[in-house]
Amino acid sequence: MQRLAILASGSGSNAEKIMEHFQKSKKASVALVASNKTDAFVLERAKKFQVPTFTFSRKEMQEGKLLEKLKQEKIDWVILAGFLLKIPEDLIRAFPDRMVNIHPALLPNYGGKGMYGMHVHEAVKSAGDESTGISIHLVNENYDEGKIIFQAATAINPADTPEDIAQKVHALEHRYYPEVIDSLIYEDF
Repeated sequence: MQRLAILASGSGSNAEKIMEHFQKSKKASVALVASNKTDAFVLERAKKFQVPTFTFSRKEMQEGKLLEKLKQEKIDWVILAGFLLKIPEDLIRAFPDRMVNIHPALLPNYGGKGMYGMHVHEAVKSAGDESTGISIHLVNENYDEGKIIFQAATAINPADTPEDIAQKVHALEHRYYPEVIDSLIYEDF
């Protein structure tokens, strides 16, 4: 049984879909939800699924406390779901090709530092793009530059607001992220 840890900084709607997906899985389970924010709603969502939680500061992550906890919990895969801090290189090295992130745009477009959530959707709208989507990728030492594993697109109507775009992108995230993680774990055996 593969043990997953989800790292999230916010409300955790993707994290909830992942916990829901793996709740009855015979090959993987969510063993930990960790957040850099003590008031992140994702921690409440984890309680609903009886998944243990862990909180840490940026400094504690840099000092290796998060990596220590992941090792202690025998974590096999690290899943980023709305996690906004840059991952330290020692943490990336500890999970080679086993750390996955989702980005709310079709990378390489609209990636990099500061490009998350509504910032991305506003940039997509401002550019007048006709489509947007999601990218699921492995994590490396640079923001949003790891190997892309999966992308899915959705059309944008000229009348769509950034909020409309966000809704369309969230629908793609919720539909595909758990399935792609599942496929990655399956391929790993």
